[in-house]
Amino acid sequence: MNSISPRTLLVRGMLAGLFAGVAAFLVAYLLGESKVDAAIAIEEAASAGHDHGEEMAPVSRALQATGGLATGTLLYGVALGGIAALVFCYALGRIGRFGPRATAVLVSTGLFVTVNLVPFLKYPANPPAVGDPDTVVKRTTLFILMIALSVLLGSGALILGRRLAPSFGNWNASVVAGLAFVVAVGIAYATLPAVNEVPADFPATLIWQFRLTTLAIQTVMWASFGLAFGYLAERSLAPSPAPKEAVQPTS
Repeated sequence: MNSISPRTLLVRGMLAGLFAGVAAFLVAYLLGESKVDAAIAIEEAASAGHDHGEEMAPVSRALQATGGLATGTLLYGVALGGIAALVFCYALGRIGRFGPRATAVLVSTGLFVTVNLVPFLKYPANPPAVGDPDTVVKRTTLFILMIALSVLLGSGALILGRRLAPSFGNWNASVVAGLAFVVAVGIAYATLPAVNEVPADFPATLIWQFRLTTLAIQTVMWASFGLAFGYLAERSLAPSPAPKEAVQPTS
């Protein structure tokens, strides 16, 4: 394969992240905003009896659901794309005899599991009007801690699998490493405190739909990134065609 600088792959990763951000924005706008609006309506109805005076929001709800959502999602996608590209640079050729496309898909899948899925299963997202404002710092800290633990445990499982591979074979080593990761995550789930601040009268269906939509947004983002970056990385790393030999004119 051609030698290529990490900077080039970083740029391609950010471009793929931008594409993934667009895909995630479409899912968030088409599926998620209706759930947010419903939760806001419940919150406003619950506080209707309290006379707090009319407060003007600094940013309109329409702008939040369009420009604000698009800006946040695109920046998030570009940032994650850059980080994933750097992980790809390290992983290529070190996790098996996989080509650029397969490595990109494996990296994006691993990051989705460790950065999004595992923390989400412990601390799932909640719509507006759910959660005590006084515990927001605690909840944010626990969520970040779960992400850090998940990434560390995933990295440890990867190292374990590589070290066991020469003795047990790639397949058996991968199974053992995967089981070790699941057990370690289960211990982390049991150790970290639970957070359940959902009001008893809040519609369970709305919470379920909001959480599924949140998970769908992340799934679409990482799947789009893996496919797009795999294509760009393969084009960058593909061997250059050998120059054709000059044909000597016959006399």
